[in-house]
Amino acid sequence: MEALTDPKPVFQFTAPMPLALYVHLPWCVRKCPYCDFNSHALRGNLPAEAYVDALLADVAREVEHAHGRAISSVFFGGGTPSLFPPLALARLIEGLRRQLKLAADCEITLEANPGAVDQARFEGFRSAGVNRLSIGVQSFHAQSLRRLGRIHGPQAALVAVETAHAAGFDDFNIDLMYGLPNQTLREAVADTLQAIALAPTHISHYQLTLEPNTAFAARPPALPTEDTIYEMQLDCQARLAAAGYEHYEVSAYARPGRRCRHNLNYWTFGDYLGVGAGAHGKVTDVAQGTITRYEKLTLPLAYLRQAAAGKAVSSSYRLSAQDAVLEFMMNALRLSQGVPRTLCMARTGLSWISFEAAVCDARKRGWLELTADDHLLPTAVGMRFLNDLLGCFLAAD
Repeated sequence: MEALTDPKPVFQFTAPMPLALYVHLPWCVRKCPYCDFNSHALRGNLPAEAYVDALLADVAREVEHAHGRAISSVFFGGGTPSLFPPLALARLIEGLRRQLKLAADCEITLEANPGAVDQARFEGFRSAGVNRLSIGVQSFHAQSLRRLGRIHGPQAALVAVETAHAAGFDDFNIDLMYGLPNQTLREAVADTLQAIALAPTHISHYQLTLEPNTAFAARPPALPTEDTIYEMQLDCQARLAAAGYEHYEVSAYARPGRRCRHNLNYWTFGDYLGVGAGAHGKVTDVAQGTITRYEKLTLPLAYLRQAAAGKAVSSSYRLSAQDAVLEFMMNALRLSQGVPRTLCMARTGLSWISFEAAVCDARKRGWLELTADDHLLPTAVGMRFLNDLLGCFLAAD
């Protein structure tokens, strides 16, 4: 009788995936009506020290997933991470360095909101090891900020950026939104021009969307028409291009050499560890031929109780081949320059046959092209109607 053998793994990888780390700090001063992130209005004192303890305990459980790989980037997201005291953040980063191998040039980004920072705090973050900021400005127009439920005004936004410069940050992003309630084309363009004038290295320029389970979804505000929003997009894109910002992803613009390394890892289907309340992670086991996604407990108090006991994971699942094809494309096709065809196979561990039929369908529809240098590249129409393009891969089997 022949010996039974294990079935061939679904995914067959030839090299380890690049690895990043996402850290979620869930508290904010006030929940914005458009926000669907796992953020919670702070009531009482911020439990900074207890939360850092929980995060470090969580990281200790994540070390096995690193498989000795160096962390190329760390991103502190929220919530409003800049609410945390610099000393608490310094202890956290020191703990990360003890438990994980951070690359010598590791990009360490902290999200900060105007109204929750000052120069001493920014200088403290810089001393702690943060080398990149992402400042949630959203708009420089007072009425737009009020409609968005933001706690800051235009002057606070300007001061936050000036303070970042003064504290020594030469690499920072400005978050900017368009298609805001009752916003005019002139206001959207003025916001973009003001952002450019502040000389950030990176600008995230994205459309307001009404996400489920938000206050705006329950009570929708009056938004500009679709034609006006598209006009805003095109006009602002032209202004950003003229100012030297490369449009490298659907909503991301960067000075040469200043693309966000952490987000590029997401968009090219790299691995990332997720720690903190509601954090998500994706890990690839090259030896076993598996790709696993997981999520941590969402409620901060539940996370604080369970992380120390190693019970912070609320759900996890392994991707199927069809999952991997769709998820890879959902991320990679956001990139304006496309991705090499070889990367499709390297990052999913699948052969080209898993992609071929859907790629042919998308090319016939005029939404995707395969360039002379073997890159998959969305056409202008494909980029505008990205959901339709992705539908080709959703239907693929």
